[in-house]
Amino acid sequence: MPRFRLLIEYDGAPFAGWQRQANGASVQGALEDAFRAFASEAVVVKGAGRTDAGVHASGQVAHVDLARDWRTDTVRDAVNAHLRPLPVAVLEAERVSDAFDARFSAVRRHYVYRVVDRRPPLALDAGRAWRVPKPLDAGAMDQAAKRLLGRHDFTTFRSAHCQATSPLRTLDRLDVAREGQAVLIRTDARSFLHNQVRSMAGSLVEVGIGRWSADDLAEALARADRAACGPVAPAEGLTLTQVDYPETAR
Repeated sequence: MPRFRLLIEYDGAPFAGWQRQANGASVQGALEDAFRAFASEAVVVKGAGRTDAGVHASGQVAHVDLARDWRTDTVRDAVNAHLRPLPVAVLEAERVSDAFDARFSAVRRHYVYRVVDRRPPLALDAGRAWRVPKPLDAGAMDQAAKRLLGRHDFTTFRSAHCQATSPLRTLDRLDVAREGQAVLIRTDARSFLHNQVRSMAGSLVEVGIGRWSADDLAEALARADRAACGPVAPAEGLTLTQVDYPETAR
């Protein structure tokens, strides 16, 4: 069966997450419904990352197997037509080999967490950022973030409901920088634990407002105890921006 790789963006607000589930609408379910309407067949759309309820994506990747070898632009345009008016769009569709797997072929995932530190409520950024009404020291946050780089037991920054078999992860990047009124937290790794990025973001904000020091963040990591984590940042500020694959994964 022909396999297609999809590049997808979506607003996570109306969804209970990427993964198909019984308790609410999902991005995966919306895509599968659109494919059923377009191609008249039941399919499974497999994503690179199972984003949580309310988390957005500008660079989610998925793959799907179809019975017919459609033109790639037809796949993209027909699926988008059946997705309306949901806030989900297929940006690209590409024919790939059966060896490509959106989840297991991925070598790195990139996320951005956006914080706006101002007193007034958000108008244009509502639903796209976490508003923190206190000024943040982005430089202190960035210095503290470097204490989390490398391979560690990230139990402190892992949801109690995480189903991963091991809390060990290697964090390749964790940068904090101010861009205008926003403070952006950028992080890359091969894979993340459930709620890891939002947990790290919430703890870094504690550093930014002066409640924690870099040593406090490092100590929280070393404790490997979920109770040591700061507040978990809300889902609305998080976006999956990119998934990387080796050149041979086509």
